[in-house]
Amino acid sequence: MTQVTTIFRPITTTTCGGLQGGVTPAKHIYCKTCESEEHGRKLLRQFLKILAGKRSDAAAYNTSTENSLRPDAPFYAVGDIHGCVDLLQVLLGQIGRAADEQIVFLGDYIDRGPDSAATLKALYDLSHRRPGKVTCLLGNHEKMMCDFIDDPLGRGARWSQFGGRETLASYGIDIPVTPSSDELLEACDALEAALPSPILPWLRAMPLSWNSGNVWCVHAAMDPERAPDMQRSRTLLWGHKAFLGQRRQDGNCVVHGHTVVQNPSNRDSRISVDTGAYMTGRLTAAYVSQESCEFIST
Repeated sequence: MTQVTTIFRPITTTTCGGLQGGVTPAKHIYCKTCESEEHGRKLLRQFLKILAGKRSDAAAYNTSTENSLRPDAPFYAVGDIHGCVDLLQVLLGQIGRAADEQIVFLGDYIDRGPDSAATLKALYDLSHRRPGKVTCLLGNHEKMMCDFIDDPLGRGARWSQFGGRETLASYGIDIPVTPSSDELLEACDALEAALPSPILPWLRAMPLSWNSGNVWCVHAAMDPERAPDMQRSRTLLWGHKAFLGQRRQDGNCVVHGHTVVQNPSNRDSRISVDTGAYMTGRLTAAYVSQESCEFIST
């Protein structure tokens, strides 16, 4: 990289050897390699456009704001587990099993990871040991599994391509990558037989959202232009095109999973906690209290 000094700031370039000039770049900018003043000015215009873009990006970042959080009581929100029951147990240990605060699990307990069966059992047992203190929201992967049981050759058929094979395997059911209709039907029957009797009704009864004060927990997203209690089920489960780029204007904040982020964040009316546990080994919880959000990761 060749550094060029102007009266404004150092500018760098790798194009055509760089620029050279004095303190009046409008008159004395030329290309170092071809010695063309016209080309030098063209390169300068390109650099100024890049610089303007970087300033715009920086301004957009600097105008993002930390959320004003006003829950009725402190609570934990746990991101997508995806069959990583070992990480779940570690995170619960970090939170503290004796903690009296509410714990909200944001969905996607199954698929992709190695032990969906044990994950569902652990969450079912926990929710029944601490009734009223543990809430498990429905994720799109649980919805796909229920659809598979209800309609294995119709709307449920895609589940096997979205991590369903791993969940079936955790119950001792193996299907090929591209199963036939007969194989899907057989797998559906085997899954219904393998699921402990309380699990399926428990999954079907899972809520799509939970809130405390101005903080709402959902699996995927909310439409930023709709009131929290007027959201479509599909949006809560699968996302919304404007959710990640548009701040809410009603003072509410949405805690969500579904979209994997490198680091959890608390900005612009969103708290993002899905750190891709099945890929990264990092399962994350947010501890939300009055005007505070702390992150805990495995």
